[in-house]
Amino acid sequence: MTPVELSRTVLRAVRRAVDDGVLCVAVPERVVVTAPGPGGCGDYATNVALQLARPAGRPSVDVAEILQARLLSTDGIRDVVVTGPGFLNISLGDTATTALVEEILRRGTRYGYANGPSADFIPLSCPHEVRAVVVMDALGRILRSQGAAVRTRCEAPLDPRWVDILGVGGVCGVGGDADGAQDSVSPPEFVVRPVPAPAGTAPLQLGRDAARWALLHPAGHDRPRITDEHLVQRESNPLFRVRYAHARTRALSRNAADLGFDAEPGDVRHDVAALLADHPRVLAQAAAHRAPDRLARHLVTVADAVLPLLPAVLPRGAEKPSATHRARLALAEAAGTVLAGGLSLLGIDAPDHL
Repeated sequence: MTPVELSRTVLRAVRRAVDDGVLCVAVPERVVVTAPGPGGCGDYATNVALQLARPAGRPSVDVAEILQARLLSTDGIRDVVVTGPGFLNISLGDTATTALVEEILRRGTRYGYANGPSADFIPLSCPHEVRAVVVMDALGRILRSQGAAVRTRCEAPLDPRWVDILGVGGVCGVGGDADGAQDSVSPPEFVVRPVPAPAGTAPLQLGRDAARWALLHPAGHDRPRITDEHLVQRESNPLFRVRYAHARTRALSRNAADLGFDAEPGDVRHDVAALLADHPRVLAQAAAHRAPDRLARHLVTVADAVLPLLPAVLPRGAEKPSATHRARLALAEAAGTVLAGGLSLLGIDAPDHL
């Protein structure tokens, strides 16, 4: 069961409770499932019971228990635990990771993208400042991944050096798949105005990938640090960890091929699976909050989670490849796919070799 399928399953449980007359609420359009937070358990969690408690006129724990009973009778769900004020913590059957990895490998770097164009047309504008232009460029990419048509506009012609070095040549124009949306009554522009980068050419001196990361990784209200620390090939550099984790997954695929075995999705219990499942939600939230930094920080979290898995992927010594090795390789490849897709949306290269 994928995160999207689980979201629909929880929504059906709400609808059944309403149809049974146990809950008197308007059924929401969608339910968000995420990785469990502190104090949680299982594969996924949702706060839908807390959202429905007030309109239902009942304590959130009561609402959670009503939904818990209906979810426990659903195929593919192994257990449901209510924690805190009414969080539903859901453990899936043994095929949960398998289905997730299969979906990621099937969709490739477009995992987490909208299934098709939406009716949204989002005009963006920014001042003539290097960080604002880079943030608007990345935000436009993320919004388009969620199906929106996007128009971007800078208040002055772009500096040619920004185009050449930072790859922002596509900033000014219209893009997306919402046919005709830009021809209708245009909504108000969203002005992209992060805290500016330090004056001068310092970002350009870092080169495209490091400069974009330095400008995108901090939240928009934080001042970016434009230093050579973004170029060092050490664990202290978050960009290095993300790209290194991706390169390691690609190397494992090559090494496995040399050993004569391929990836095969299977049930692997590892923290990185929940983070991969959360990737579509992160993309949607980065688009909704106009915050590419959310995606950048998510990629660091995924990289830090997958790196401890990688030493156990390949057989050791005379050990022969097993189903477990194939499943670990598939999970590692899925993580590498998410890292590559996320970096691409930020306009940053994901090399196979470092």
